[in-house]
Amino acid sequence: MPRDTSPSDDPDRALRAVVAGGGFGGIAAALRLRARGYAVRVIDRCPRLGGRAQVFERDGFRHDAGPTVITAPHLFAELFALFGKRLEDYVTLVQPDPWYRFRFHDGETFDYGTTEDRTEAEIARLAPDNVAGYRRLGAWSKKIYDVGFTGLSAAPFHAPGFMARQIPDLVRLRAHESVWSMVARHVSDDRLRRAFSIQPLLVGGNPFDTTAIYGMINHLERRDGVWFPIGGTGALVDAMHRLLEEEGVAVELGPTVERITVESGRATGVDLDDGRHVPAEVVVSNMDPMRVYREMLPEGAPSPVARLRGRTARLSMGLYVLYFGARRQWPDVAHHTVWFGDRYRELLSDIFHRRHLADDFSLYVHRPTATDPSFAPPGCDSFYVLCPVPNLAGGQDWSVEGPRLRNRIVAALDATMLPGLRESITAEFVMTPEDFRDDYLSVDGAGFSLSPFFSQSAWFRYHNRGEGVAGLYFVGAGTHPGAGLPGVVSSAKVLDSLVPAVGVAA
Repeated sequence: MPRDTSPSDDPDRALRAVVAGGGFGGIAAALRLRARGYAVRVIDRCPRLGGRAQVFERDGFRHDAGPTVITAPHLFAELFALFGKRLEDYVTLVQPDPWYRFRFHDGETFDYGTTEDRTEAEIARLAPDNVAGYRRLGAWSKKIYDVGFTGLSAAPFHAPGFMARQIPDLVRLRAHESVWSMVARHVSDDRLRRAFSIQPLLVGGNPFDTTAIYGMINHLERRDGVWFPIGGTGALVDAMHRLLEEEGVAVELGPTVERITVESGRATGVDLDDGRHVPAEVVVSNMDPMRVYREMLPEGAPSPVARLRGRTARLSMGLYVLYFGARRQWPDVAHHTVWFGDRYRELLSDIFHRRHLADDFSLYVHRPTATDPSFAPPGCDSFYVLCPVPNLAGGQDWSVEGPRLRNRIVAALDATMLPGLRESITAEFVMTPEDFRDDYLSVDGAGFSLSPFFSQSAWFRYHNRGEGVAGLYFVGAGTHPGAGLPGVVSSAKVLDSLVPAVGVAA
């Protein structure tokens, strides 16, 4: 296979790093490796960096394709600070008001954020006897955050002994219980239980199964706020792409990484679908780790531990995403709305356990024009609606089920929070689990890689250091600490403890 000898490889640098995959985890890894002295190249098959955070434009309407909520902005600021630069000089972050609006089946709503006083006033309006419980929930979530995020999110979980040393804290924090159980211990109102247990769905988990460690998200939001970049999440990606280029990181878009090459038990680079081999002393995968271990390494290279995870891992749900514009506006609709159907536990069981596509649903409705009118032509609104669905292991025929689901969603929104939608909807298109499989090479079209059960967290998750292959590292949703933007950016921070520095970046 021909060797890659393009000018972007600096011959004066002895150690090269290739990052396969340009999602947020891959971008963060590339910046951290560059700051540690490596000559870095990022390769991604998508038309732009960002992984699932692509940007779609249709007939004057713009859509963030994937993540739309920014929490823990200090993690992004850290990446700019590595090079003596400031995040705010590259992108503007603002807080939507409210952070979220929850809309329940009975038509009642609950606005969460932007201050504790406002949130507590809303709780007092809905369920006055739950205010004290909400405060206790916040205090408990902080305890989890102080251990699980502050202490462990950037710590490598490779040695069983390190995991064993965490057991007393995990027992004390009741990590064995689910997020739903944790929330239900503190608040009694069913609507509030739904609202404060929804966070695991943002990282691919069922609140009734996900370990209570993910209850830290509640404190993370309260501590750091919920943010949106003007211009959308794509503007944050553009800012980071600009930083990569300023610091001499090569970015190549379009080719697909087909294999990770290994010689004498050590990663030596990657093979691309255009026939090139890109050599490197360090290979960082921001790809689906299950796919990497199943398909992209030489026979016998992965360790038995990695092969076992590949056989037993349980993946997250799939996502059906409807993108559309509207030839009118709904000024009273919030930036972020969680639209609950009547069923909750039973619906999630249909999706996660039975892998059944039910007739009913719950939705996340994103209206960026509430904060940034540039997402749509004048007088119009831009939307995306995300519906959790079974991943491809459910066997649904999305050429049939997709249009049916679209019609049910549009009818439901037209009858509730978006009256007149059926007459004004325009420029619509969709992504199904099949698109996640084809566009992002996600196993079974899962939206978030591994689901965050306790048995798939920390040491039990795919490790950030490659199993059985020296010089191979993993970042992204399938690795420790997990999915979601804080998780994938923190996974790159773990590399600081694993990959030795080779000098000061020029």
